[in-house]
Amino acid sequence: LSSPPSILSSQVELHVHLDGAIRPETILYYGRKRGIALPADTAEELQNIIGMDKPLSLPEFLAKFDYYMPAIAGSREAIKRIAYEFVESKAKEGVVYVEVRYSPHLLANSKVEPIPWNQAEGDLTPDEVVALVGQGLKEGERDFGIKVRTILCCMRHQPNWSPEVVELCKKYQQHNVVAIDLAGDETIQGSSLMAGHVQAYEEAVKSGIHRTVHAGEVGSAEVVREAVDILKTERLGHGYHTLENEALYNRLKLENMHFEVCPWSSYLTGAWKPEMEHAVVRFKNDQANYSLNTDDPLIFKSTLDTDYQMTKQNMGFTEEEFKRVNINAAKSSFLPEDEKRDLLNLLYKAYGMPSSATAGMFL
Repeated sequence: LSSPPSILSSQVELHVHLDGAIRPETILYYGRKRGIALPADTAEELQNIIGMDKPLSLPEFLAKFDYYMPAIAGSREAIKRIAYEFVESKAKEGVVYVEVRYSPHLLANSKVEPIPWNQAEGDLTPDEVVALVGQGLKEGERDFGIKVRTILCCMRHQPNWSPEVVELCKKYQQHNVVAIDLAGDETIQGSSLMAGHVQAYEEAVKSGIHRTVHAGEVGSAEVVREAVDILKTERLGHGYHTLENEALYNRLKLENMHFEVCPWSSYLTGAWKPEMEHAVVRFKNDQANYSLNTDDPLIFKSTLDTDYQMTKQNMGFTEEEFKRVNINAAKSSFLPEDEKRDLLNLLYKAYGMPSSATAGMFL
Protein backbone atom coordinates (compact mmCIF):
# COMPACT_ATOMS: atom_id res chain seq x y z
CA LEU A 1 0.00 0.00 0.00
CA SER A 2 2.79 2.44 0.72
CA SER A 3 3.81 3.69 -2.70
CA PRO A 4 6.96 5.77 -2.79
CA PRO A 5 6.16 9.36 -3.69
CA SER A 6 7.84 10.10 -6.99
CA ILE A 7 10.74 12.39 -7.84
CA LEU A 8 8.30 15.28 -8.19
CA SER A 9 5.86 16.28 -5.50
CA SER A 10 2.87 16.79 -7.81
CA GLN A 11 2.20 14.82 -10.96
CA VAL A 12 -0.35 14.38 -13.70
CA GLU A 13 -1.13 10.93 -15.11
CA LEU A 14 -3.12 10.52 -18.33
CA HIS A 15 -2.79 6.82 -19.25
CA VAL A 16 -3.73 4.22 -16.62
CA HIS A 17 -6.30 1.43 -16.81
CA LEU A 18 -8.66 0.94 -13.87
CA ASP A 19 -8.84 -2.81 -14.46
CA GLY A 20 -5.03 -2.92 -14.58
CA ALA A 21 -4.68 -1.08 -11.26
CA ILE A 22 -6.65 -3.29 -8.85
CA ARG A 23 -5.12 -4.38 -5.54
CA PRO A 24 -4.37 -8.13 -5.29
CA GLU A 25 -5.97 -8.30 -1.82
CA THR A 26 -9.20 -6.83 -3.25
CA ILE A 27 -9.24 -9.46 -6.03
CA LEU A 28 -8.71 -12.18 -3.44
CA TYR A 29 -11.47 -10.81 -1.20
CA TYR A 30 -14.09 -10.77 -3.96
CA GLY A 31 -12.94 -14.08 -5.40
CA ARG A 32 -13.61 -15.70 -2.02
CA LYS A 33 -16.78 -13.76 -1.34
CA ARG A 34 -18.27 -14.65 -4.72
CA GLY A 35 -16.94 -18.24 -4.86
CA ILE A 36 -14.78 -17.56 -7.92
CA ALA A 37 -11.65 -19.70 -8.27
CA LEU A 38 -8.37 -17.80 -8.38
CA PRO A 39 -4.92 -19.24 -9.13
CA ALA A 40 -3.52 -18.36 -5.64
CA ASP A 41 -4.46 -18.23 -1.94
CA THR A 42 -2.55 -15.16 -0.79
CA ALA A 43 -2.33 -11.63 -2.18
CA GLU A 44 1.42 -12.05 -2.62
CA GLU A 45 1.10 -15.28 -4.63
CA LEU A 46 -1.64 -13.72 -6.71
CA GLN A 47 0.50 -10.64 -7.41
CA ASN A 48 3.30 -12.91 -8.61
CA ILE A 49 1.03 -14.86 -10.95
CA ILE A 50 -0.69 -11.79 -12.39
CA GLY A 51 2.45 -9.65 -12.30
CA MET A 52 5.29 -9.63 -14.80
CA ASP A 53 9.05 -9.42 -14.26
CA LYS A 54 10.20 -10.04 -17.80
CA PRO A 55 8.81 -9.15 -21.21
CA LEU A 56 5.88 -11.06 -22.72
CA SER A 57 4.05 -10.43 -25.99
CA LEU A 58 1.05 -8.09 -25.99
CA PRO A 59 -1.46 -11.00 -26.36
CA GLU A 60 0.27 -12.86 -23.47
CA PHE A 61 0.06 -9.71 -21.37
CA LEU A 62 -3.64 -9.28 -22.23
CA ALA A 63 -4.25 -12.91 -21.13
CA LYS A 64 -3.30 -11.87 -17.56
CA PHE A 65 -6.71 -10.22 -17.19
CA ASP A 66 -8.39 -13.64 -17.57
CA TYR A 67 -6.99 -14.66 -14.18
CA TYR A 68 -8.64 -12.01 -12.09
CA MET A 69 -11.35 -10.07 -13.95
CA PRO A 70 -14.05 -12.70 -13.17
CA ALA A 71 -13.61 -11.86 -9.43
CA ILE A 72 -14.51 -8.19 -10.05
CA ALA A 73 -16.76 -8.05 -13.14
CA GLY A 74 -20.48 -8.15 -12.47
CA SER A 75 -20.18 -7.09 -8.80
CA ARG A 76 -21.52 -3.63 -7.95
CA GLU A 77 -19.68 -3.57 -4.64
CA ALA A 78 -16.35 -4.63 -6.17
CA ILE A 79 -16.54 -2.10 -9.01
CA LYS A 80 -17.25 0.82 -6.71
CA ARG A 81 -14.49 -0.30 -4.34
CA ILE A 82 -11.76 -0.64 -6.98
CA ALA A 83 -12.56 2.90 -8.16
CA TYR A 84 -12.30 4.25 -4.61
CA GLU A 85 -9.05 2.39 -3.87
CA PHE A 86 -7.57 3.59 -7.17
CA VAL A 87 -7.90 7.21 -5.99
CA GLU A 88 -6.27 6.36 -2.67
CA SER A 89 -3.30 4.71 -4.43
CA LYS A 90 -2.77 7.63 -6.80
CA ALA A 91 -2.95 10.18 -3.97
CA LYS A 92 -0.21 8.22 -2.16
CA GLU A 93 1.95 8.40 -5.30
CA GLY A 94 1.79 12.20 -5.37
CA VAL A 95 -0.61 12.44 -8.32
CA VAL A 96 -2.79 15.57 -8.25
CA TYR A 97 -4.78 14.86 -11.42
CA VAL A 98 -5.39 11.54 -13.18
CA GLU A 99 -7.47 10.36 -16.11
CA VAL A 100 -8.32 6.68 -15.58
CA ARG A 101 -9.71 4.53 -18.38
CA TYR A 102 -11.70 1.30 -18.60
CA SER A 103 -14.19 -0.58 -20.77
CA PRO A 104 -17.67 -0.48 -19.17
CA HIS A 105 -18.59 -3.61 -21.14
CA LEU A 106 -15.75 -5.67 -19.66
CA LEU A 107 -17.12 -5.07 -16.14
CA ALA A 108 -20.79 -5.74 -17.02
CA ASN A 109 -22.79 -8.97 -17.22
CA SER A 110 -26.06 -7.73 -18.75
CA LYS A 111 -26.92 -6.05 -22.07
CA VAL A 112 -23.45 -6.91 -23.38
CA GLU A 113 -22.82 -9.35 -26.22
CA PRO A 114 -20.82 -11.51 -25.72
CA ILE A 115 -20.86 -11.49 -21.88
CA PRO A 116 -17.16 -11.24 -20.90
CA TRP A 117 -15.06 -13.58 -18.73
CA ASN A 118 -17.49 -16.53 -19.09
CA GLN A 119 -19.84 -14.90 -16.57
CA ALA A 120 -23.41 -16.06 -16.22
CA GLU A 121 -25.88 -13.40 -17.33
CA GLY A 122 -26.72 -11.00 -14.52
CA ASP A 123 -28.30 -7.57 -14.21
CA LEU A 124 -25.31 -5.19 -14.25
CA THR A 125 -25.29 -3.15 -17.48
CA PRO A 126 -22.42 -1.10 -18.96
CA ASP A 127 -24.44 2.03 -18.15
CA GLU A 128 -24.64 1.15 -14.44
CA VAL A 129 -20.92 0.27 -14.42
CA VAL A 130 -20.12 3.87 -15.45
CA ALA A 131 -22.37 5.20 -12.68
CA LEU A 132 -20.72 2.93 -10.06
CA VAL A 133 -17.17 3.83 -11.09
CA GLY A 134 -18.18 7.50 -10.96
CA GLN A 135 -19.51 7.09 -7.41
CA GLY A 136 -16.34 5.32 -6.20
CA LEU A 137 -14.10 7.97 -7.75
CA LYS A 138 -16.17 10.83 -6.34
CA GLU A 139 -15.90 9.42 -2.82
CA GLY A 140 -12.17 8.94 -3.37
CA GLU A 141 -11.75 12.53 -4.55
CA ARG A 142 -13.57 13.72 -1.43
CA ASP A 143 -11.47 11.58 0.94
CA PHE A 144 -8.02 11.91 -0.68
CA GLY A 145 -8.10 15.41 -2.13
CA ILE A 146 -7.06 14.75 -5.73
CA LYS A 147 -8.93 15.22 -9.00
CA VAL A 148 -9.94 12.24 -11.17
CA ARG A 149 -11.69 12.02 -14.54
CA THR A 150 -12.51 8.97 -16.65
CA ILE A 151 -12.06 7.82 -20.23
CA LEU A 152 -14.33 5.08 -21.59
CA CYS A 153 -12.69 2.45 -23.81
CA CYS A 154 -13.94 0.88 -26.99
CA MET A 155 -12.29 -2.52 -27.57
CA ARG A 156 -10.67 -3.27 -30.94
CA HIS A 157 -12.10 -6.81 -31.07
CA GLN A 158 -15.67 -5.68 -30.23
CA PRO A 159 -16.71 -2.89 -32.65
CA ASN A 160 -20.35 -3.70 -31.83
CA TRP A 161 -19.82 -2.15 -28.34
CA SER A 162 -18.39 1.14 -29.59
CA PRO A 163 -21.61 3.03 -30.51
CA GLU A 164 -22.84 2.47 -26.93
CA VAL A 165 -19.48 3.64 -25.52
CA VAL A 166 -19.81 7.04 -27.17
CA GLU A 167 -23.43 7.34 -25.98
CA LEU A 168 -22.22 6.66 -22.41
CA CYS A 169 -19.54 9.33 -22.86
CA LYS A 170 -22.30 11.78 -23.77
CA LYS A 171 -24.62 10.69 -20.96
CA TYR A 172 -21.95 10.95 -18.25
CA GLN A 173 -20.11 14.00 -19.61
CA GLN A 174 -21.25 16.07 -16.62
CA HIS A 175 -20.29 13.23 -14.24
CA ASN A 176 -16.53 12.94 -14.75
CA VAL A 177 -16.31 11.18 -18.16
CA VAL A 178 -14.03 13.31 -20.35
CA ALA A 179 -13.11 11.18 -23.38
CA ILE A 180 -13.36 8.03 -25.49
CA ASP A 181 -10.49 5.61 -26.15
CA LEU A 182 -9.84 2.63 -28.42
CA ALA A 183 -7.92 -0.13 -26.59
CA GLY A 184 -7.11 -3.83 -26.98
CA ASP A 185 -5.04 -5.73 -29.51
CA GLU A 186 -3.94 -3.29 -32.20
CA THR A 187 -2.40 -6.11 -34.25
CA ILE A 188 -5.98 -7.07 -35.29
CA GLN A 189 -5.79 -6.26 -38.99
CA GLY A 190 -7.85 -3.23 -40.01
CA SER A 191 -9.38 -2.80 -36.55
CA SER A 192 -9.12 1.03 -36.64
CA LEU A 193 -11.35 1.00 -39.74
CA MET A 194 -14.13 -1.24 -38.38
CA ALA A 195 -17.50 0.45 -38.86
CA GLY A 196 -18.47 0.46 -35.15
CA HIS A 197 -15.27 2.25 -34.11
CA VAL A 198 -15.35 4.76 -36.98
CA GLN A 199 -19.02 5.55 -36.29
CA ALA A 200 -18.33 6.04 -32.55
CA TYR A 201 -15.42 8.41 -33.20
CA GLU A 202 -17.40 10.39 -35.79
CA GLU A 203 -20.15 10.80 -33.19
CA ALA A 204 -17.54 11.84 -30.60
CA VAL A 205 -16.23 14.57 -32.91
CA LYS A 206 -19.81 15.77 -33.57
CA SER A 207 -20.70 15.76 -29.87
CA GLY A 208 -17.54 17.45 -28.60
CA ILE A 209 -16.25 14.31 -26.82
CA HIS A 210 -12.44 14.24 -26.50
CA ARG A 211 -10.59 11.37 -28.17
CA THR A 212 -7.51 9.26 -27.53
CA VAL A 213 -6.46 6.00 -29.23
CA HIS A 214 -3.99 3.23 -28.38
CA ALA A 215 -1.82 3.23 -31.50
CA GLY A 216 1.81 2.57 -32.39
CA GLU A 217 2.50 0.60 -29.21
CA VAL A 218 3.16 -2.63 -31.09
CA GLY A 219 1.32 -1.60 -34.26
CA SER A 220 2.93 0.19 -37.16
CA ALA A 221 3.10 3.90 -37.97
CA GLU A 222 0.14 3.21 -40.30
CA VAL A 223 -2.05 2.41 -37.26
CA VAL A 224 -0.99 5.80 -35.85
CA ARG A 225 -1.91 7.52 -39.12
CA GLU A 226 -5.36 5.86 -39.06
CA ALA A 227 -5.89 7.01 -35.47
CA VAL A 228 -5.04 10.58 -36.43
CA ASP A 229 -6.65 10.88 -39.88
CA ILE A 230 -9.68 8.58 -39.61
CA LEU A 231 -10.52 8.51 -35.89
CA LYS A 232 -9.42 12.15 -35.40
CA THR A 233 -7.60 11.38 -32.15
CA GLU A 234 -6.31 14.26 -30.04
CA ARG A 235 -3.77 12.14 -28.14
CA LEU A 236 -1.93 8.89 -28.81
CA GLY A 237 -1.72 6.04 -26.32
CA HIS A 238 1.98 5.03 -26.55
CA GLY A 239 2.65 6.01 -30.19
CA TYR A 240 6.27 4.76 -30.23
CA HIS A 241 6.15 3.36 -33.78
CA THR A 242 5.26 6.80 -35.14
CA LEU A 243 9.05 7.19 -35.39
CA GLU A 244 9.14 4.64 -38.23
CA ASN A 245 7.55 7.30 -40.42
CA GLU A 246 9.64 10.45 -40.12
CA ALA A 247 7.22 12.60 -42.14
CA LEU A 248 4.28 11.55 -39.95
CA TYR A 249 6.28 12.16 -36.77
CA ASN A 250 7.34 15.63 -37.92
CA ARG A 251 3.75 16.46 -38.83
CA LEU A 252 2.44 15.32 -35.42
CA LYS A 253 5.18 17.25 -33.64
CA LEU A 254 4.16 20.40 -35.51
CA GLU A 255 0.52 19.73 -34.61
CA ASN A 256 1.57 19.36 -30.97
CA MET A 257 0.17 15.82 -30.73
CA HIS A 258 0.43 14.43 -27.20
CA PHE A 259 2.05 11.00 -26.72
CA GLU A 260 0.94 9.10 -23.60
CA VAL A 261 4.22 7.28 -22.91
CA CYS A 262 4.40 4.26 -20.55
CA PRO A 263 8.12 3.36 -20.32
CA TRP A 264 8.10 0.38 -17.90
CA SER A 265 5.01 -1.03 -19.63
CA SER A 266 6.72 -0.79 -23.03
CA TYR A 267 9.60 -2.92 -21.74
CA LEU A 268 7.36 -5.64 -20.25
CA THR A 269 4.97 -5.86 -23.22
CA GLY A 270 7.90 -6.08 -25.64
CA ALA A 271 6.74 -2.85 -27.33
CA TRP A 272 10.28 -1.59 -26.77
CA LYS A 273 13.48 -3.68 -27.01
CA PRO A 274 16.18 -2.52 -24.55
CA GLU A 275 18.89 -2.74 -27.23
CA MET A 276 17.11 0.07 -29.11
CA GLU A 277 16.86 3.70 -28.03
CA HIS A 278 13.43 4.25 -26.46
CA ALA A 279 11.07 6.53 -28.40
CA VAL A 280 10.73 8.67 -25.26
CA VAL A 281 14.41 9.68 -25.55
CA ARG A 282 13.68 11.06 -29.01
CA PHE A 283 10.55 12.81 -27.68
CA LYS A 284 12.66 14.36 -24.90
CA ASN A 285 15.47 15.45 -27.22
CA ASP A 286 12.96 16.98 -29.65
CA GLN A 287 11.04 18.66 -26.80
CA ALA A 288 7.92 16.90 -28.08
CA ASN A 289 4.63 16.87 -26.17
CA TYR A 290 4.35 13.70 -24.03
CA SER A 291 3.59 12.41 -20.54
CA LEU A 292 4.88 9.55 -18.35
CA ASN A 293 2.33 6.98 -17.17
CA THR A 294 2.00 3.55 -15.51
CA ASP A 295 -0.55 1.89 -17.86
CA ASP A 296 -1.31 -1.26 -15.76
CA PRO A 297 0.44 -1.02 -12.38
CA LEU A 298 -1.06 -4.26 -11.00
CA ILE A 299 0.40 -6.35 -13.84
CA PHE A 300 3.66 -4.39 -14.06
CA LYS A 301 4.11 -4.39 -10.25
CA SER A 302 4.83 -0.68 -10.49
CA THR A 303 3.97 2.81 -9.34
CA LEU A 304 4.48 6.07 -11.23
CA ASP A 305 7.85 6.29 -9.49
CA THR A 306 8.96 3.16 -11.41
CA ASP A 307 8.62 5.06 -14.70
CA TYR A 308 10.31 8.19 -13.38
CA GLN A 309 13.23 6.23 -11.93
CA MET A 310 13.62 4.22 -15.15
CA THR A 311 13.87 7.36 -17.29
CA LYS A 312 16.06 9.17 -14.77
CA GLN A 313 18.55 6.34 -14.21
CA ASN A 314 18.69 4.83 -17.70
CA MET A 315 17.81 7.67 -20.05
CA GLY A 316 19.28 10.77 -18.47
CA PHE A 317 16.03 12.51 -17.58
CA THR A 318 16.31 15.53 -15.28
CA GLU A 319 13.95 17.13 -12.82
CA GLU A 320 13.53 20.04 -15.26
CA GLU A 321 12.33 17.61 -17.93
CA PHE A 322 9.93 15.98 -15.45
CA LYS A 323 8.46 19.40 -14.71
CA ARG A 324 8.06 20.10 -18.44
CA VAL A 325 6.43 16.67 -18.94
CA ASN A 326 3.86 17.25 -16.20
CA ILE A 327 3.03 20.76 -17.37
CA ASN A 328 2.55 19.41 -20.90
CA ALA A 329 0.38 16.61 -19.48
CA ALA A 330 -1.80 19.19 -17.70
CA LYS A 331 -2.07 21.23 -20.90
CA SER A 332 -2.99 18.11 -22.88
CA SER A 333 -5.50 16.85 -20.31
CA PHE A 334 -9.15 16.65 -21.28
CA LEU A 335 -10.27 19.09 -18.58
CA PRO A 336 -12.28 22.21 -19.50
CA GLU A 337 -10.07 25.29 -19.94
CA ASP A 338 -10.83 26.88 -16.54
CA GLU A 339 -10.06 23.65 -14.65
CA LYS A 340 -6.94 23.16 -16.76
CA ARG A 341 -5.76 26.64 -15.73
CA ASP A 342 -6.31 25.77 -12.06
CA LEU A 343 -4.35 22.52 -12.49
CA LEU A 344 -1.47 24.37 -14.17
CA ASN A 345 -1.37 26.95 -11.38
CA LEU A 346 -1.26 24.12 -8.84
CA LEU A 347 1.76 22.62 -10.64
CA TYR A 348 3.56 25.97 -11.04
CA LYS A 349 3.15 26.53 -7.31
CA ALA A 350 4.32 23.00 -6.41
CA TYR A 351 7.38 23.41 -8.65
CA GLY A 352 8.18 26.89 -7.34
CA MET A 353 7.69 28.45 -10.77
CA PRO A 354 6.02 31.81 -11.41
CA SER A 355 3.21 31.01 -13.84
CA SER A 356 3.89 34.01 -16.10
CA ALA A 357 7.57 33.11 -16.47
CA THR A 358 6.75 29.63 -17.70
CA ALA A 359 4.70 30.72 -20.67
CA GLY A 360 7.61 30.60 -23.09
CA MET A 361 9.28 27.53 -21.61
CA PHE A 362 6.66 25.00 -22.51
CA LEU A 363 4.30 24.20 -25.36
